Amino acid sequence: MSTTPDKTGHQLGAKIRKRRKKQNLTLQALCDASGVSVGYLSQVERDNATPSLGTLAQIADALGVRLEYFIASHKPTDGLTREDHRPRFALANSSLTYEALATDFAGSELSSYLLHVPVGYTSEAVSHEGEEIIYVLEGEIQQTLGDQVFLMKTGDCLHYSGETPHTWSNPSDIPARILWTGTLTVLSRIGAAKHPKLPDEPEAV
Repeated sequence: MSTTPDKTGHQLGAKIRKRRKKQNLTLQALCDASGVSVGYLSQVERDNATPSLGTLAQIADALGVRLEYFIASHKPTDGLTREDHRPRFALANSSLTYEALATDFAGSELSSYLLHVPVGYTSEAVSHEGEEIIYVLEGEIQQTLGDQVFLMKTGDCLHYSGETPHTWSNPSDIPARILWTGTLTVLSRIGAAKHPKLPDEPEAV
């Protein structure tokens, strides 16, 4: 049985598949986590079967989102955050502070954060799929891409491929604040306020 497009114009199966791949989950891994058979989930992802709300809730939970992620329409107001109401969060044993800017709606590709970087902070080198843009709002950041080093000051911007090994630091004597935007998933926004978690902290920039 085929599904029909929802109010956002996207097929349910495509949304599930896109979210699964964004979470780097295999079909089998999602089946194991949700309790749904591989054959059935494969049919759902191809829009050849329509799950009940109960089954969809199991799939949503395994993907780290609420049921509304798949069945509710995204409104412009859902993506609006106010400076004085945007919560900050930090990881245990980390000196970085984050503010989440992007909205995690079905089909969204971007992640975006304000990073408050203390004096002397240095990340480890990482590489990954996707692309990133960093814009220095305040202070200075030293960004290393492969064998190139860039000293970025307020107003400077850098757009690069995440596949290039990169690391960054704040070598100055004042805190820095940067805007980071990228296509990789850095943080699952569902439950972030209670359980902030970044898989690999340095991937934030």
